Amino acid sequence: MASKHEKSFISYNHQPIAVKIYREARTNTRFSIAKNAAIIRMPSGVAKREQIRLYKEFEKWTKQQFDTNEALRARFFGRLYQNGDELEIFGRRYQLDIQKVNRKTHAAKINKGIIHIELSAIDETPFIQNVIKTLLSRTIAHDCLPELEQRVDAWNDAHFQETINHVRLKNNQSNWGSCSSNRNLNFSTRLLFAPFDVIDYVIVHELAHLKELNHSPRFWSIVSAIMPNYKDKEKWLKENGSLCSF
Repeated sequence: MASKHEKSFISYNHQPIAVKIYREARTNTRFSIAKNAAIIRMPSGVAKREQIRLYKEFEKWTKQQFDTNEALRARFFGRLYQNGDELEIFGRRYQLDIQKVNRKTHAAKINKGIIHIELSAIDETPFIQNVIKTLLSRTIAHDCLPELEQRVDAWNDAHFQETINHVRLKNNQSNWGSCSSNRNLNFSTRLLFAPFDVIDYVIVHELAHLKELNHSPRFWSIVSAIMPNYKDKEKWLKENGSLCSF
């Protein structure tokens, strides 16, 4: 059974660092940085005042790790976007026009390769980069979906001839794609950063699930018959997946 923990966050240069707080049967306190969170483990019997002191020490230690480790910052925060930046994704080039406007909500739209992002001057969230990344993911997904659907249809027509209800692009961080029992194919917007041959592998992978909704030997035989070098694509995703992010 997984250990229970509390969740919090540390603000670092206006970016949130997820925190997991464990209180355990132990005699010492340990700080660490995991894949997606900073972790503090402290003795369960520590008094409240001492817990506060330890957490402040942990917060200082965590910020020092991010100050001195560029790779760590890139892994947690990815790219930081500014007005005028260019973004290459899915074989397309976009330029960002980021402005603060007098409106209640944030919004974005694409016009001739320029992504116009309007940030609410009223909603002064300290984590504005997260807002920008969400807007980019949503807007670019809408722009790229028709072409992705064409790739899905091409592979399906050539090898599967299966019925597909919907193809969707979602801001999913937990997987590259999924296939539901309702015959819906979902793909992560992170996949748009991958080369086209890797994207095609994920498409074939999910289409194969329309025939075999598991990862049985029969499933992998279907994939390998269509894409014999599929393991090379999986290797690319494993080695470069952390770079595929808004």
